[in-house]
Amino acid sequence: MANGGKAEDRKIVLIVRDTRLDELVTRFNTVQQAQFYVEHLGADFGDYLAEQQHYQSAVRDVEASLRTVARVQTLNRRYLANFIFGVDDLVVVLGQDGLVANTLKYLDGQNVLGVNPDPKRWDGVLLPFQAADVRRIMPEALAQRRPLKRVSMAKAALNTGEVLYAVNDLFIGPRSHVSARYDLRVGERHERQSSSGIIVSTGMGSTGWLKSLYAGWAGAAASCGVELPAGIADASFPWDADFLHYFVREPFPSRTTGVSLVSGQVGAEMPMTVMSEMAEHGVIFSDGIEADFLPFNAGTLATIGLAERQGLLVT
Repeated sequence: MANGGKAEDRKIVLIVRDTRLDELVTRFNTVQQAQFYVEHLGADFGDYLAEQQHYQSAVRDVEASLRTVARVQTLNRRYLANFIFGVDDLVVVLGQDGLVANTLKYLDGQNVLGVNPDPKRWDGVLLPFQAADVRRIMPEALAQRRPLKRVSMAKAALNTGEVLYAVNDLFIGPRSHVSARYDLRVGERHERQSSSGIIVSTGMGSTGWLKSLYAGWAGAAASCGVELPAGIADASFPWDADFLHYFVREPFPSRTTGVSLVSGQVGAEMPMTVMSEMAEHGVIFSDGIEADFLPFNAGTLATIGLAERQGLLVT
């Protein structure tokens, strides 16, 4: 243990989330009003109820299993940004994958164990365990005898002092449907650009947004009769890679903006900086969560690179 404590002295923090039904009740005040809204649109309200029942049952089962081996604190995802984790806390996340990714960026060395609350509903790439597995594996996890998978993260540091981490990807650009204008520097090259934004992906995120961008690029080339190298649409790279990968979306060529610096790696040998030239609406957000953003307007300089810490997933 980092502080020399015993396994049984560690605290477990269980991360949970609101279901779709919880969110609807918050919006419409009662279950009955939520049901009227869903059924009025022709959707199946029974699916919302089934999801709620499965998830609540999983929460009860996992909490009960965890309390047999250690102290447990249950935390809703909405409080992640303000919660102070102990250095030896073991973090258990009760899915989906997005909740695991969102949790990782608020941690610094704590191990994370992902649990799939409903395997029939969620694939769970980051959720190797089910609720029934928890009681069996927790003693090993607390004693740090389980294998760990390392996850590299991205970091955006602004000249204003603000910092944002990402487990999957960073988006740098406009918050509305306007063009982003900025000066992009990667290594020794730089270029003024106008585009719909820049995606900077980690290895974990490379099978998501980055992959779709490359697939679209390859598809457009094929439709024009251009043959690209085999596998160009597969942009994936290892989760623990010591580099990031950037992709400029829809760059626009003009007298003052170029399109020669549109994709490549970011790392120790190829650092990236972006100077905003947007009077307003410029943002940087991570992992698709637009509400959690840094303002990125004219004069703001963002330095993009690998985070100084990695996520640690229990497997």
